[in-house]
Amino acid sequence: MTPQSVSEGQTLCQSGEPLNNLQLIVNGTAKLFFPGGEILLEKGDVVGLLELDDDTHFFTYKATSDMTLMPYPYSRKDSIEPLLSSSEDLANLLAISMFKQVCFLLDHYEMSKYACSNLYQSLLDSYNVYRDLCTRYEISPKALPDLETAAPLVLEDDIEDWVSGYYTTIRKTISGSVPAFLTKNPPILSGMMIKACRDVKNTLSVCRILADYQSDTAVLLLNENHLDFFDLYTSLLFRLGSKAQDSTAISAAISKLLIQLETENSVDGELLKKRVTEYKDRLQALEENGFVEEDTPAATEQEVASLANSLDTILNYSKCELETASNFKSLIAEYKKLIDKNGSDDNSRRLRAKITKLFYEIYESAFFASLEDQKVPDIVMMFFLFGYVDEELAGMDNAAYLYSLLRQIPSAPEKGVYTVYDWFLAIYNGKKEPSRNEFDSDYTAYIHEMRVTGKITEAKERVLVQDRKGKTAFEIENMFSLVNRMTFGRISTFCPVFSEHNVLKDIKASLVTAELTSSYFQKIKGVDYSAYCREAIYTNPSIGIGKEMVQVEVLPDVILMPNVGVRGVMWQEIEGKKRTTPCRMMVSIFQMEDLETILVRLTGEFRWEMCRRVQGARWNDLSERSLTSEYCDYIQFYRKNRDLSTDAKDKLKSALQKAKNSYKEMFVRDYVSWVLYEGAGSPRLNKVARNILFTYCPFSKEVRKVLSANPQFREILERYDIKNVQRLHHLDNVEQRIKNNRGEIPEELVRQRAFLES
Repeated sequence: MTPQSVSEGQTLCQSGEPLNNLQLIVNGTAKLFFPGGEILLEKGDVVGLLELDDDTHFFTYKATSDMTLMPYPYSRKDSIEPLLSSSEDLANLLAISMFKQVCFLLDHYEMSKYACSNLYQSLLDSYNVYRDLCTRYEISPKALPDLETAAPLVLEDDIEDWVSGYYTTIRKTISGSVPAFLTKNPPILSGMMIKACRDVKNTLSVCRILADYQSDTAVLLLNENHLDFFDLYTSLLFRLGSKAQDSTAISAAISKLLIQLETENSVDGELLKKRVTEYKDRLQALEENGFVEEDTPAATEQEVASLANSLDTILNYSKCELETASNFKSLIAEYKKLIDKNGSDDNSRRLRAKITKLFYEIYESAFFASLEDQKVPDIVMMFFLFGYVDEELAGMDNAAYLYSLLRQIPSAPEKGVYTVYDWFLAIYNGKKEPSRNEFDSDYTAYIHEMRVTGKITEAKERVLVQDRKGKTAFEIENMFSLVNRMTFGRISTFCPVFSEHNVLKDIKASLVTAELTSSYFQKIKGVDYSAYCREAIYTNPSIGIGKEMVQVEVLPDVILMPNVGVRGVMWQEIEGKKRTTPCRMMVSIFQMEDLETILVRLTGEFRWEMCRRVQGARWNDLSERSLTSEYCDYIQFYRKNRDLSTDAKDKLKSALQKAKNSYKEMFVRDYVSWVLYEGAGSPRLNKVARNILFTYCPFSKEVRKVLSANPQFREILERYDIKNVQRLHHLDNVEQRIKNNRGEIPEELVRQRAFLES
């Protein structure tokens, strides 16, 4: 056997290559590489020893210095016994090197296992720190999607606990010199070494799992897509803008994270250098300019290709005038260049106004074009549903998310929740009538007014009243253009196109869905059980019912406006003149404020407006008792009300100022407190307001039961029970008359009994 010289950096053998020999290191060093780790081999160690029970190498070995190797031809079929028998010194070297390498591998396994468990826990801790920092600086935290799917390490086939101690003890026993009974008994030593090789394979298998877990989990710390903790912390710093001088806690958290990134083997070192350089450049810009724009997160190639040139796609599809398309494209380009898109200067206001005007023209044109298309392009549908026009203006991450929403549209027209596009289709197809305009005129009244003023003939009026396209255009040009601005909430800076700067919190968490609205409506009814009921007349002479008043529940229609907004609008309490039709509530499809509170507010507005509708001109006339008349009297004459303390009167005065002397607004605020607080047993209203609210917006049976022990509610609960017993007694008499005539109790009366027992 002739010694072989190897240069530094040379690969001794590669994983997957045939195992042809074992190589004793005469001098120099090498490294054994495996997934997630490496082992240093020195003089006296043997390359390939851990694989002697296999035909191929499953480690890779590289020289870390100039080396001299002594090869010993070996293959699995030859067995290790002849080598062990050939020389006690060689047997000694082989055994010492074998168990040294086994122990190093087991040590790596133990450390990796601990590191994986620690990594997962550190991610949870880091996210909690991040959320605490967001709370401290009053910034909405971003979600980290992959963190939601991350899980603690679970090893189904772990290394048994005794293995590590077993080989550690063996190594200590043979340290320096292998006992003679082993070197003189090659079959025993051979068996121990073969057993070790098999344990090494099992250990290596677990190490691969650990390495994969660590690599997959470490992606949350740093990755190409910026959906990582590094981006969470650095973007939080940049979102503070000019307040960056007060960001010591964030800077400290970033420094701690950088230390973790530098010591985490699974993190790409080159990517880390790149991201740190970007961070430092942006940090310098922040220090110099007082602001910094966040980089657009990288999207997938497929998303980039799908979203490219979105505005051209929309304009071409809309078939609008070429001049309109050209002007709109130029305006959007100018808008994208604005640093402060909410600027109050004349140029910014004029620009937003021009974009707004053309936006609705293009929207209307595109909508009617879509009626002839069985499959509307995705980009155009994003325009219809979200006001999306440009991938850069929206931000690629937002644009990609909007694109993904097309596979899970949040509306459900069959449940009364519509996207604005669904709503326009319902009007065009005759399922819904157009909403009233800002002058409270419906489409029929509007057309009639045109005929009265001589703008159209009587014949033309008859045609237009049935014109589906005209009805839809009326809705787009009136309700849509006005309510879209109102739900956005910031009227002076409104622009109907989807822009990243308007996203004030995690856009995914702000999405309004049919399921969400339905759950909140049920929650409101759980407190105010008659919230969406209205009184109707029921007659059925065939069974002896001349006229009975029954309650009919009609849940609202909810229309999702294509904007990122902060308000809701209760546009009209009924459709046309029929009182048993749904009211129309409009909210932004991405709602930045608490949706539950907004829907409670809208329900309060509905109650007020429905009462006004029922009472007509006498809605504030106390001679005819009603919710609006009693509440108006209460607010108008609160100073003379002996049931109000001085403190209560002072609070009312202040509240009235905040409500800008609007009785309706005062009621709506009290209604929100009624549903959200009083119904939960937390008194917020004075005695007079509580009596009015309980009289016309009584709590459900479950809430009444809970509040029955509260002395503040005892009196009004007793009055309610007395009146309800009287109503039930009357219904009993009606039902008894029907039974005496051998009639069947109609469903309307069955529902009325259920209502009275609610």
